[in-house]
Amino acid sequence: MEMSGPQAEAAVRAGVDALRQGRPEEARRLFEQVAQAEQCPLPPPLFLLAQACRHCGDDPAAERALDKLLLSEPLNIGALILKGDCRGRAGDTRAAVAFYATALATAPQAGPLSPALAAELKRVEAISSEAGGDFERKLEGHLAGAGIAPGARSRRFQAALDILTGRKQVYLQEPSSFYFPGLPQIEFYEREAFPWLAALEAAAPAIRAELEALIGSGEGFEPYVRRHVGRPKPVNPLFEDPSWSACYLFENGLPTEFAARCPLTMAALDRAPMPVIAGRSPMALFSLLRPGTHIQPHHGLLNTRLICHVPLIAPPGCRLRVGAEVRAVEPGKALVFDDSFEHEAWNEGTGIRVVLLFEIWRPEIDEEDRRALTAMFEAITLYQGAPMDY
Repeated sequence: MEMSGPQAEAAVRAGVDALRQGRPEEARRLFEQVAQAEQCPLPPPLFLLAQACRHCGDDPAAERALDKLLLSEPLNIGALILKGDCRGRAGDTRAAVAFYATALATAPQAGPLSPALAAELKRVEAISSEAGGDFERKLEGHLAGAGIAPGARSRRFQAALDILTGRKQVYLQEPSSFYFPGLPQIEFYEREAFPWLAALEAAAPAIRAELEALIGSGEGFEPYVRRHVGRPKPVNPLFEDPSWSACYLFENGLPTEFAARCPLTMAALDRAPMPVIAGRSPMALFSLLRPGTHIQPHHGLLNTRLICHVPLIAPPGCRLRVGAEVRAVEPGKALVFDDSFEHEAWNEGTGIRVVLLFEIWRPEIDEEDRRALTAMFEAITLYQGAPMDY
């Protein structure tokens, strides 16, 4: 059957009127005439046809129309929502949520939305949230039945489960200057993986005594974020702010004047596998964070090292987030982490937080690659004398 432009437009208008007036069967017949016309200057009214079929209680026909529409317009928000509704009524909740999720993800780029469509998006967002909670409950129940209750899971499995259920997002290494491929994506390393660390933790009271003597002298601590000669001003809200201060013991690979005033600290650091790279490493310092200070999310320079924190003064309310995991900062309990992940820190306590901070080689990097990396970093340092840029 052929239809002229005016005939098709009249049929679509009549179908819309029929749909509004509660005559879906008539609307469906009119929309089908236009959609099935062999020669018609109008595009098939597939979305309207799907709505009419839905009101007729014929979801399979509605889905056939929606499938055709989504082939040519895969990000049609209304069609995605209607398709999700059909799948939900068919009992396929996972498919329904998938269509809803695509509609919700598309909406921010779609420009201004009609009030009706905005209301529909809120509706399917609520449905998706409820479905997610139901999925979590069923999943947890099944795992518990298999003897895999929360207390019987590895940290890694729990993290994977949290990502699956949307409780956490995926973070990956994103060093700001140098990326070494093939390393495992581990945010926090467990202290037990480093046998030398127990002795360093045991020395924490003696190290704290040397720290307190430095603090009492009023010397050594300067703002951590500061300008370096020949470099742009850092874009950081803590620039030149003593709320985050540092007293270096090793800086640019050499001991500072304050190292001699902390002999027990320096002896304890001898146990750590710190890189020795001319002009760069070792690197060790006391990092001080005043109450109410927040170090905003940022990435470290490279992923060939790990950062160690040995908390010396840590009131309740001090936290460190690396990637998706947040850990409390507790006196004498070391934290070892990969700072090439996005990370941030808070001191929400009532006193200062001070940690002994130093870097170590990644344990997965063998001696051959350590030698090569050392030579490479030293060559970079020699190039126009840039010790702070990796």
